[in-house]
Amino acid sequence: MKKALITGIAGQDGSYLCDLLLSKGYAVHGVDLNVVIQNPDRYLGRLQPVLDRLVLHSTSMDDPHDVLALIEAVRPDECYHMAAQSFVIRSFVDEFSTLNTNISGTHHLLAALHEKAPQCRFFFAASSEIFGDAKKTPQNENTPICPRNPYGISKLTGYFLTRYYREDKKMHASSGILYNHESPRRGFDFVTRKITKTVAEIKYGRAKELLLGNLEARRDWGFAADYVQAMWRMLQQDNPDDYVIATGETHSVREFVEKAFARADLDWKRHVVVDQQLYRPTEPCELCGDSTKARTTLSWQPTVDFDDLVAMMVDEDLRLQRCQP
Repeated sequence: MKKALITGIAGQDGSYLCDLLLSKGYAVHGVDLNVVIQNPDRYLGRLQPVLDRLVLHSTSMDDPHDVLALIEAVRPDECYHMAAQSFVIRSFVDEFSTLNTNISGTHHLLAALHEKAPQCRFFFAASSEIFGDAKKTPQNENTPICPRNPYGISKLTGYFLTRYYREDKKMHASSGILYNHESPRRGFDFVTRKITKTVAEIKYGRAKELLLGNLEARRDWGFAADYVQAMWRMLQQDNPDDYVIATGETHSVREFVEKAFARADLDWKRHVVVDQQLYRPTEPCELCGDSTKARTTLSWQPTVDFDDLVAMMVDEDLRLQRCQP
């Protein structure tokens, strides 16, 4: 039985990856400090259906000795590193924490694996934000890199650390350059889930307006469960490499809003308020991914389109609101 270690297991991607690996017969170990030191009930919600089949560790990714002890104890065959401060807007406010957490955690994990489990195959969750001010659209693995925010800088450093351990340390280490991917398990801080949750609250009379920033911002939005399939496929390859994972089409925040409100039979213009304070200090170019390499080499492709993704998220938040007393 293969043994997998997932950092950030309690998050959206970690929970979907956990489901996938368990379905394939893996023994799954997970790391998420929040699930132990804060409020377990709050942070374990996504994992409740499979909690009895997991081994959870309260390792601090900021502590190299803690990470080394974890790897020595688990000795994983595959490691998926998704633990990070992943909210872009927050990185502008607290860039020191974002850079320290995202860069140090990745470095500590790679170094520990190299020392204690060098045979382990490693996946790093990079981001389309590494392209930032890209001069062409769509972007692929050869597009020049130019991040425009602290989060993108931290992910770029992790991307290069992964390449360093692959090329110089000869580890099986791959990066997925992940474009925006959403689901009903998305955190409420992210604009897509903020939209669908507020739509449901308005539908049931628990809210009246939705505050948003730039409605014309465009993103390449996919379904998170599709993206973890790509992660797993990367580690099944004989040779490690880097892959863009994206749908190849973009939609504006305005389009997302229109479809979300329409799904609930509401008029978005009566409820949406644009707040200039919610604009990003720097808006990246149109980030649209060319995933030809992943589609060819990994035989991967997205299965959920934009309309179905929005409908799926709204329907789940409507269900949750119906369950509220």
